[in-house]
Amino acid sequence: MNPIVRLATCAALTLCTALPAHAVQRQAEQGQAERDPPITIDTHVDIPFSYMREPRFDVGKPTPLLVDLGKMERGGLDAAFFVIWVPQGPLTAAGYAKAVDQAGQKYDGIGRMLMQYPDRIRLATTPEQLLANHQAGLLSATIEIENSYSLGHDIHRLDAAFDRGARSVGLVHVGNNDLCSSSLPDTKHGEPAMNSTGDTGMSDFGRAVVKRANQLGMLVDISHASDACVRDALNVSSAPIYASHSGARAVLDHPRNLPDDLLRAIAAKGGVVQAVAYKEFLKKDPGREAAEKKLQAAVAKQAGDKEYDSDKHDYLPAMDKGMAEIQKKFPLPTLDDYMNQIQHMVKVAGIDHVGIASDFDGGGGITGWANASQTRNVTAALRKRGFSDADIAKLWGGNLLRMWREVERDAEHH
Repeated sequence: MNPIVRLATCAALTLCTALPAHAVQRQAEQGQAERDPPITIDTHVDIPFSYMREPRFDVGKPTPLLVDLGKMERGGLDAAFFVIWVPQGPLTAAGYAKAVDQAGQKYDGIGRMLMQYPDRIRLATTPEQLLANHQAGLLSATIEIENSYSLGHDIHRLDAAFDRGARSVGLVHVGNNDLCSSSLPDTKHGEPAMNSTGDTGMSDFGRAVVKRANQLGMLVDISHASDACVRDALNVSSAPIYASHSGARAVLDHPRNLPDDLLRAIAAKGGVVQAVAYKEFLKKDPGREAAEKKLQAAVAKQAGDKEYDSDKHDYLPAMDKGMAEIQKKFPLPTLDDYMNQIQHMVKVAGIDHVGIASDFDGGGGITGWANASQTRNVTAALRKRGFSDADIAKLWGGNLLRMWREVERDAEHH
């Protein structure tokens, strides 16, 4: 294990009983909004590859990121699942090696955050640790794998990820991988579209990963997976499964959103679907999509690069200026659009099987919940739609924690 991550993990696991006095006092000093939910958990927050290595991405200070420690504290966001995401590449030895290396950069970044700011944020590898951190006035970081391509087609790397603190494993991303087919195949590079022969479901390796995740007590995440892959995961997993950041297809017809029958099936198994505040899954706006792609290409060219790179180009002044102009012409979805999704998902899956996710710093962000500092706006919008305090507590974290405990209990029986 990387020594930085090992030390950070040890700190998170062993120091909960020896918290500095000022960390315990901070909660009382800052106070909370009068009717904040008991715990607020965002299950999908992306991080750049240079996280905590470049000064601009030092999240203990103000940053251009949508989620940093200050924004979490001001907005009342208690915990986040920080994402080990890698882009999909070729299913070759070289491709796997690159993906493993890229994942390592992100584990190291999270480790640096935990080492540098133990008086503000701690790792949470169990529901009890997350709640203990909150009780002590600390933020929590849980680690989520997005795109198990980064396992390098080696089941032992799932155990290594668990040892590094990962407690959630997302099977696939954009483009089919060696575990299962994606909801968005990479048709530009020859993968068949979903309406032909693209939805092949889960491979033997994918089944092995799900079964090993069950044994370890890791959450199995089906966001980005094809419908056939989701059904296979439901059949293979002995524990509840969840979607870390997905929407409802009946509200907006997008292949990344889940149809009602799968919302019901995930709920029937005890799982949770975390409703995502991502523009393209809440509102059809081809004009904005085209304008953003044009801007990305122009900013990349201006920077002397052939291709757009989100880590490099998203934080340049030219991108900020261009996005402000796009927002005037093609406004983002609003909290009302997001509430429509949540209400439909609750109606179909039940109040015990829906949660909340932003996809911040991975494309998420809507009018009213533009970054973590605006988290309380979501709570206010839920109240406006008639959700009770008990319902809001379930949506913001109660449902996820209940499911997580069920996954842990299932692992004890293996």
